[in-house]
Amino acid sequence: MADDIIYVNVEEGVKRVMNNTKLYAKLLGKFKDDTNLNDAESFLEAGDMEKAQVSIHTLKGLAANLSLVELFKQTLELETQIKARSVNPDQLSILKKVYDQTIAETDKVIAQYG
Repeated sequence: MADDIIYVNVEEGVKRVMNNTKLYAKLLGKFKDDTNLNDAESFLEAGDMEKAQVSIHTLKGLAANLSLVELFKQTLELETQIKARSVNPDQLSILKKVYDQTIAETDKVIAQYG
C-alpha cells in the first residue's frame, strides 16, 4: 500500500513551471527551508489555533503548487481538524512523517534536475 503513495508528482510539478526542470528543482530547494510545519506545531502546542491554521494553510498551498501530493492531502486533513477545533494528535505525527519522506523525495528530484 505504501508504494501507492505519491510524494512528489514531478511530471505535474514541472508542467506547472512551463517544463523548466531547473526552476522546479530550485523551487523544491527553497521549499526545504520553509518553516510552516514547525511554526504550526509550536502554535498548536501553545493552543493558538488561528496561527496554526495560517501556517498549515500556507504549507498546504506550497504543497499544492509544487505537486507534493501526499503532503497536500495530510495538510488538508490537519487544516480541516484545526478549523473544527478538534485536532487528532496522531495527525500531526502523520504529517511530520509525510513531510520527512517528501523532503527525501525532493532531494532525489533536486539531484536529478538541479
